[in-house]
Amino acid sequence: MKKNKPQILSSNKRPATRKKTVKKSNFSLAKSIGYVLFFCAIIIISLGIYQFKDGVLYYLGFKTNSLDGLTKEERAIADIRIYEVLSEHQDFIFGMDVSEYQGNIDWERAQKVEDTFSLSFAFIRATAGKDKVDSKFSYNWKEAKKNNFVRGAYHYYRPNENSILQANNFIQTVQLSSGDFPPVLDIEKLPKTQSLDSLKLGLHRWLNKIEAHYKMKPIIYTGESYYNDFLKKEFSDYPFWIANYNIWKKKPEKEWFMWQFTEKAKVEGIKGMIDLNVFNGDFVKFIESTKP
Repeated sequence: MKKNKPQILSSNKRPATRKKTVKKSNFSLAKSIGYVLFFCAIIIISLGIYQFKDGVLYYLGFKTNSLDGLTKEERAIADIRIYEVLSEHQDFIFGMDVSEYQGNIDWERAQKVEDTFSLSFAFIRATAGKDKVDSKFSYNWKEAKKNNFVRGAYHYYRPNENSILQANNFIQTVQLSSGDFPPVLDIEKLPKTQSLDSLKLGLHRWLNKIEAHYKMKPIIYTGESYYNDFLKKEFSDYPFWIANYNIWKKKPEKEWFMWQFTEKAKVEGIKGMIDLNVFNGDFVKFIESTKP
């Protein structure tokens, strides 16, 4: 009996030792995975900083005091994004678009983004639907011209309202002068009470009536997904102004007339945030685009 006792104890110890080994092995594996994920995160962050290095350096040297409802981190990301896009397109033309939501704009002061990049054009909302006139359109339209902005007027299209009545609303409100951009149709929503084919028919009617009146082919504004899904093929003979706020988007597609790359810009003389746009071309192309 005494001789067998040590053997029993030895047998009991071996399973315990194996359990500890398994636990230790699992811990080591988890620790290794943790290190890998940590280093991957460092690499991703480093690549992001490198890609936007100029914007990061600019932000560190200049920080806006106004957050406009954004967190400090969101404001920082927006400022870095804006600086990167504008600095990489310095041979292009920059502009903004505004409406009554920006309140009373001081157009004399609203000349640059962050006191660095000059703004050359402004698109101003004139109308929406069949009967809405932007309450600030008349003021903005006159002040933009007075302060040497190339102007453009846009109509916010309501899919469930009559297209001809919407065109008439714009025509009755907007009188274009030499040097102004062609009229803009802003389409962002899908219809609730009609088919997609009916929507496209209405858009064609609006565009045709506006072109016949102003003797200029209108511009269509929309988001990139809406453009690709519903408009790209059937409206390919129109110039497109595309909204894409993807932080990794570095430049406009070659077929885009204009690119709206942010809705979070700060401009002196304007309360709140505004949209910024890059005209897809040089100064010569820019001037040509304003001719009938």
